[in-house]
Amino acid sequence: MNDRAPAKAQSGNRARVRGTPKGRQVDPKAREEVRVLLQEHFGESARRRDLLIEYLHRIQDRFGHLSAAHLVALADEMKLAMTEVYEVATFYHHFDVVKEGDAVPPAITVRVCDSIACEMAGANELLAKLPGILGKDVRVLHAPCIGRCEAAPAAVVGQNPVLHATAEKITALVRSKAVKHPATGRDAVSPPYVDYAAYRTKGGYALAKSCIDGAKKREEVIAVMENSGLRGLGGAGFPTGRKWKSVAAEPAPRLCAINIDEGEPGTFKDRWYLERDPHRFIEGALIAAWAVGIDEIYVYLRDEYHGCRAILEKEIAALQANPPCKLPPIYLRRGAGAYICGEESAMIESIEGKRGMPRLRPPYVAQVGLFGRPTLEHNMETLHWVRDILEKGADWFSSHGRNGRKGLRSFSVSGRVKKPGVHLAPAGITVKELIAEYCGGMLDGHAFYGYLPGGASGGILPASMADIPLDFDTLNEYGCFIGSAAVVILSDKDRATGAARNLTKFFSDESCGQCTPCRVGTAKTLKLIEKSRWDQPLLKELSQAMMDASICGLGQAAPNPVLSVMKYFPNEIT
Repeated sequence: MNDRAPAKAQSGNRARVRGTPKGRQVDPKAREEVRVLLQEHFGESARRRDLLIEYLHRIQDRFGHLSAAHLVALADEMKLAMTEVYEVATFYHHFDVVKEGDAVPPAITVRVCDSIACEMAGANELLAKLPGILGKDVRVLHAPCIGRCEAAPAAVVGQNPVLHATAEKITALVRSKAVKHPATGRDAVSPPYVDYAAYRTKGGYALAKSCIDGAKKREEVIAVMENSGLRGLGGAGFPTGRKWKSVAAEPAPRLCAINIDEGEPGTFKDRWYLERDPHRFIEGALIAAWAVGIDEIYVYLRDEYHGCRAILEKEIAALQANPPCKLPPIYLRRGAGAYICGEESAMIESIEGKRGMPRLRPPYVAQVGLFGRPTLEHNMETLHWVRDILEKGADWFSSHGRNGRKGLRSFSVSGRVKKPGVHLAPAGITVKELIAEYCGGMLDGHAFYGYLPGGASGGILPASMADIPLDFDTLNEYGCFIGSAAVVILSDKDRATGAARNLTKFFSDESCGQCTPCRVGTAKTLKLIEKSRWDQPLLKELSQAMMDASICGLGQAAPNPVLSVMKYFPNEIT
């Protein structure tokens, strides 16, 4: 017998002695690169688990991908199992994980949005054309909605958005290696905005100061918010004042999480406001934090909004350097390309540095949210209106509205209209009025055929139903909802079946995979509707199962486009 045989072979009672530690070995060069990079951005402080996604972004930004060696080094640096780091890195679309022996991605990636508005504007033709023009040294990928539907088709060269994208525009940026978001104020991609100094000059933060310094009472401010009728503008529509009161009643410490993920195809209002007047929502957040008794504020911004992130980093720093009053800590967190993180509990998981998978409820985030604490979760636009409502009064906001509805809505309008964009209009306006009064009418040569009243998940309605007031609750009886007020206009050049296929493919790609009804149901639905003749009984049965059993709103609402087509556009599938 070989005297170097494993100990276990010599004695069944002794454990095998390993010559090397278990698991992948840390490459010294990769370890030093990760340490230097993290120290550069985060200092010598202990590596925090909730900052894992931030660390991954820094590595991806510096090296263009996440190599196996860097992931192993990061796991070692954070004292985490490699599986914890790997499962997070591979969950998000914007992280390029490169395994040992695999080729690294090209230095430049072009992403072409092929969501509903961009597909209507020719994105598929652009996707087919670009690889042959740009060559093998440039990677061309399709992308889900990048939040620039008013400028469809939209694309991104590296981090540089391309509005009304053409092969010529994209090629010029690739050739010049213009892969960064342009500086603010230079063009339509980066419009001028109200910075901290200008905002203060115009009376900004005076209201927040009066609240925090004790000149106003919390109960009175919350009452004004309740009386205004303002509801959550991320899509759920929960009354804002009632939410403040509910979270304030929970035990301290309490946290605030602001949702600017905005991944719903057709939605871009948050970006629109953030690019132009960022401090208005920050002041609203400070007032909400004071009223509810919030200890810390976390802002979750989708990764596609590189220009907005630069604005927020600069303006939050300016605010903190010269504060008008005592401020709670404000942290900016970066998404990584996952539509599901627009769901409030999935967003909270992502802020904690985990995969963005929705939580089972109860408990609700108002009771057990971020880091296990009661959490006030808000869409950015909801907070954008706080200052105006408190300065002008509850009656000012509620005095707007049509057809018996109250308030204002920011409609993200895209599709076959002359003036797509964000249009601030009375709640309860009809789509017919919206097109005529705000959007300049239909494009020349296009006749109004149908519309999406609430983005990808809000259903599809025909032009014959254009007189329904657009607001919370008014669309429910038709199997639709307004959500975040993303309105996509279809013309006689489009088909509702084509829209349903596009939207269902989006849901299938973006399902987090946690629950079977959504993961399998979206994929099965897509296969069924790709056929020219739909098996309607099976689709209805499958849709009901998804709506009844999915964990979160993605799976519950994903059947809406298909159900709408079967109900309102039967001529297209028979």
